Amino acid sequence: MANTTNKITVEVPHRISGFFEIVDKINGTKIDNPEQIGSRGAGFNVSGKGRTDLSFENLEKGKESCCTIYINEEKFDKKAETTCFIFDYVKKLIKDPVKVKIEHFFDLPVGCGYGASGSGALGTIFGLNKLFNLNLDDLENGKIAHIAEVVKKTGLGTVCGQLGRGLCILKEPGYPCTYKRLKSPNDLLVICGSFGTIQTKSILSDVSLSSKIKRAGKIALNKLMLEPNYRNFIKVSFQFVEESEILNILHLDRIRELLNDLHKLDIIGASMNQLGRSVYIFCKKGKENEVLEVLNTYRPEILIFNLTINNKNTISF
Repeated sequence: MANTTNKITVEVPHRISGFFEIVDKINGTKIDNPEQIGSRGAGFNVSGKGRTDLSFENLEKGKESCCTIYINEEKFDKKAETTCFIFDYVKKLIKDPVKVKIEHFFDLPVGCGYGASGSGALGTIFGLNKLFNLNLDDLENGKIAHIAEVVKKTGLGTVCGQLGRGLCILKEPGYPCTYKRLKSPNDLLVICGSFGTIQTKSILSDVSLSSKIKRAGKIALNKLMLEPNYRNFIKVSFQFVEESEILNILHLDRIRELLNDLHKLDIIGASMNQLGRSVYIFCKKGKENEVLEVLNTYRPEILIFNLTINNKNTISF
């Protein structure tokens, strides 16, 4: 039986990953269970959000339930692989045949290192669950979103980080999530600049780069656990960028140039979004004009966003 309304909206924050260690093997043996695959690392939810609108119409009995999917008003359908996976995963739980329309709207650009896929995945499963009274608990909803990201190679730990809220360390890979939250001051600003996209799937499929990421991610996590605070987080995140050699391997010369310019300023720190051709800056209020002055020199090729860390609950209806 469907909900009393045929439409629902779910909001989930965007998230920036500072560093991560890919965990897809145990003692050299590939992990087959997608629940156990994931990442260790750290990142934070931001004030920008993804909004997922879900609506449906009933179909004649005997027809198969189906869905149409839009991202920022562009029709994607099966190309929106993670959302499509989630719908196919749960459609057998929807008793009567329906045609569902799933529309994702993102404050921040898709594919640029802002966790849009995780936001959309959580928005989809929580929305379907509530819209059709599927009786899945929050733990099951999160698991389905995590599995979808892992199977479709759109993320490894983003969903866990988004569910963890605020700035948090993912201490263990896979699902259920194991995280430690870190405090951040109220006057901390997060300013971002984005040049464009990096396909997460291409990175997770690159054996050489993923090997370097595993090593650099493990080092970064160990350093952060010794001094778990927001200042050390952005410090070890930049060290991860250097250790993984990601800027050289992916020829991200403009990112390197911008980070060099930013590190000349009196700020808390700056690093690269994982994964996207984007940078994020931690600075206190009063320092933002200096940061914006540097970012503006990269216009028109850069998009600039003024954000904060979002410590509130992840899912809102």
